Amino acid sequence: MLVPIIVLALVAILAILAGAGMALRAGYQYGREQNKARYEELLLAEKETNERKLMEVQTQQRDALHEAREENARFRSTMERENAERRSELQRQERRMQQKEESLDRKVDALEQRERKLTATERRLEQTYEELEHLKRQQLSEIERIAQLSVDQARELLLARIEEQVRAEAAQRVRLIEEQAREEADARAREIITLAIQRCASDQVAEAVVSVVPLPNDEMKGRIIGREGRNIRALEAATGVDLIIDDTPEAVILSGFDPVRREVARLALTKLILDGRIHPARIEEVVAKAKQEVDAVVREAGERAAMEANVHGLQPELIKIIGRLHFRTSYGQNVLAHSVEVSILAATIAHELGADVNVCKTAALMHDMGKAIDQEVEGPHAIIGGEVARRFGKSPKVIHAMVAHHATESEPQSLEAAIVQAADAISAARPGARRETIDLYIKRLEALESIANSFTGVEKSFAIQAGREVRIIVKPEEIDEFAANRLASEIAHKIEESLDYPGQIKVCVVRETRSVDYAR
Repeated sequence: MLVPIIVLALVAILAILAGAGMALRAGYQYGREQNKARYEELLLAEKETNERKLMEVQTQQRDALHEAREENARFRSTMERENAERRSELQRQERRMQQKEESLDRKVDALEQRERKLTATERRLEQTYEELEHLKRQQLSEIERIAQLSVDQARELLLARIEEQVRAEAAQRVRLIEEQAREEADARAREIITLAIQRCASDQVAEAVVSVVPLPNDEMKGRIIGREGRNIRALEAATGVDLIIDDTPEAVILSGFDPVRREVARLALTKLILDGRIHPARIEEVVAKAKQEVDAVVREAGERAAMEANVHGLQPELIKIIGRLHFRTSYGQNVLAHSVEVSILAATIAHELGADVNVCKTAALMHDMGKAIDQEVEGPHAIIGGEVARRFGKSPKVIHAMVAHHATESEPQSLEAAIVQAADAISAARPGARRETIDLYIKRLEALESIANSFTGVEKSFAIQAGREVRIIVKPEEIDEFAANRLASEIAHKIEESLDYPGQIKVCVVRETRSVDYAR
């Protein structure tokens, strides 16, 4: 019974296998047909793509060919146009060359004709020259026969007469040139000096020999003197300056030969008056500070003077010595301002005369330097200044110009020394630069009276008591009692604004009424 079952099973398995094989075969056949269909579709699509690309390539070839033909046509047209222009330019150049050749031919013909004419003229001139030479020989022979002189004798006689005339004319011309040179030299010298003075327009201030310190009141004089005079002795010992305390109202006079010490004393006394503490210890402290301030002022004054005179390369110690001239006066003229003025004048004159400008302006600035230390060293200030300049390494030309600026210690041996001497004389001789003390005194009195007389109603005025009081007489018919008081106040205010003076000035207005009658 198992055998039929196995047989059936095998049959069934075989049937299944046969069915599966048929199915596989059918599937393989179907897949093959599908693949063939897809392959045909791909071939068709690729064929269409290739045909489209071929058409595009053919279109591009046609366009490129068309553009190439157009570019070729444009290039051919351009080349033809350029060739035509070149041909036209060549034709124009040929015509110009032909015209030039024709012009040259005409010029050559004209030159040949001119040469022929010149040749003929030259032959005629030679013939005429020969004729003139023949006539000249005949005339000379005739002149020798008439004058009974040979040619050489006549030549010597003529030359002698001409030489005599020329000598006379030369002597006259020399005299004229000498006179003209003298006139021009004088005019040129005046022009140079005038130009130098015009360029140097510095102001000069006349300074007093003594210094006056104003006081707030006369009681301050006692405090300055101190108990048994200890304060005034301490101040005089510390500064080396004499203090003059007299009847001058509200003022103390400082007297001393050294202007720097006098300035130190003035500053110290002014500070002590403002401070109010006046005793020997305080005096020494204030004097030390005043010396420092004066040293600073001296240095600044020297630097400013060197800058104004445009002089460079001076040592600091030399600048300090020059700065001390700020406190020195000569006949009322500030020596430092005078030195700057002389330097500017000397530089201007040196420019005009072609001298060494640097030597002139340096020597002129330092020419009075010896006056700053002549209280400490014996000898003339020119010699002292020359020694100081030599010690600081200045050139021999500068030293000589400094020493010879007065021509008493040494005669000027160079143009620069003469220029410095002339500039010094110009600055000192300028009107108003220097004044005597009596002139200052008289001018102050005249200024007081002039101010008083400038007011309406003043009949006359008098400056009395060395200028410490001005007495004014008014017209009583124009000035009453109240107007007199007002006039005194106005005149005092005008004096304060217009004048510089020590102490105070008393203004006294006098109004006098007189009644006159006669008994008959």
